Amino acid sequence: MHKDTDQALLKAQADCLRTGLRLTDKRCKVLKILLQADAPLSAYDIAEQYKQQIGEPLSAMSAYRMLGFLMRAGLAHKLHTTNQYLVCAHISCEHEHEIPQFLICDQCHSVAEVGLRKQLLREMKSSIENTGFMLASQQLELHGLCRNCREKNG
Repeated sequence: MHKDTDQALLKAQADCLRTGLRLTDKRCKVLKILLQADAPLSAYDIAEQYKQQIGEPLSAMSAYRMLGFLMRAGLAHKLHTTNQYLVCAHISCEHEHEIPQFLICDQCHSVAEVGLRKQLLREMKSSIENTGFMLASQQLELHGLCRNCREKNG
């Protein structure tokens, strides 16, 4: 869950205006659902929460379209290994973002977003391409146990 949902929504609206993107009311409501979530959500989870919180139906297809917009706007990310979405951890930041990478806990399913320096990713991409392999995505999703789960397991 994001610390200050209202501040994040205001910044997202301002960023969209500045870049010429249109954060519609429905897109804003989907973003708010992501901001308030304790864990990544599927499009179906979002559609269900939209219906519960807003009182209006939202098809999964519409949720996917809105999530696509939020990703293009840099406001949300997709976890490809789980087909779930989460708000960008840096949604309220003013600094230039690094390339997001995700640490996913296999026990509690929490996700931490960490940034890798662009230079490091360029070097990695170059090494990969030297093998003749063409990289389709630079996003890494690393699975393991978070600190809380490791401490619980002793």
